[in-house]
Amino acid sequence: MLAKELDYDLPPELIAQRPAEQRDDSRLLVHDRRTGETRHRRFRDLPEEVARELVVVNDTRVVPARIPIERPRGEVLLLERVGDAEWEGLARPTRRLRAGRTYGRIELLEHLGEGRWRLRLRGEPEGATPLPPYITAPLEDPERYQTVYARDSGSAAAPTAGLHFTPELLARLDVERVTLHVGLDTFRPVTVDDLDDHELHGERYELQPDAWARIRDAERVLAVGTTTVRVLESVARGAPLVGRTTLFVQPGFEFRRVDALVTNFHLPRSTLLALVMAFAGVERTRELYRLAIAERYRFYSFGDAMLIL
Repeated sequence: MLAKELDYDLPPELIAQRPAEQRDDSRLLVHDRRTGETRHRRFRDLPEEVARELVVVNDTRVVPARIPIERPRGEVLLLERVGDAEWEGLARPTRRLRAGRTYGRIELLEHLGEGRWRLRLRGEPEGATPLPPYITAPLEDPERYQTVYARDSGSAAAPTAGLHFTPELLARLDVERVTLHVGLDTFRPVTVDDLDDHELHGERYELQPDAWARIRDAERVLAVGTTTVRVLESVARGAPLVGRTTLFVQPGFEFRRVDALVTNFHLPRSTLLALVMAFAGVERTRELYRLAIAERYRFYSFGDAMLIL
């Protein structure tokens, strides 16, 4: 697949700058692949759409990972813990930074390329919430960039399809958990012309044996978010229950365990959009995105959601 096939035009005003006042009051675009029917619901209506599905969520928790540095003025975004006090992270301005030097609580150990560094952090992360760059409005409550079921801290970005759930809504569903710590792979844009040339660095995941047994034997599985899809489809292909995944899902992929998908609306030229196109079909995804734009759905991390059955 060519990267240009992931392009689309989005009016800037449709980029959600703040979460919905009530999590489950976000809109839900429902598309049934079997009948071709598309309908407009609210996220709180999800239980009425998924009577038979086991709902699988990613319970990772976002680290307060944006740590400012001075002299030179910049910041470090923690991506992944790789030891007791060692992390991988993105640092800027990379050209003015030097390995072996200490910047506040951070010691840069090794430049890994593309702005990535191996570093040592003194103490625990106590930075700001790592919001995507397209969100420019201040976040009044950092917990709104966490899912209500977030448990295992380790992500540099939220699994945003899960931001719509409330405890009350979860209580109406049959839910199972996986963990994938969202890192560079999930939000790094595609910069090559051919998706086959896009390199994945991998992200850590964990799936409990009893959880996998339920998921494996379920009649139908609804994956909440692209990160959940990558865990389930990795394990369904024989990967261990704990490990790293470099699985890149793009059109032509054979899904072995995911039967339905809840997902937000994603950026152009992103691996996340490629995954949705693999699941729903390339042209059908384009049609759904055109409809969402025409109907003024809200896009990206704090935006509305889509359910593909």
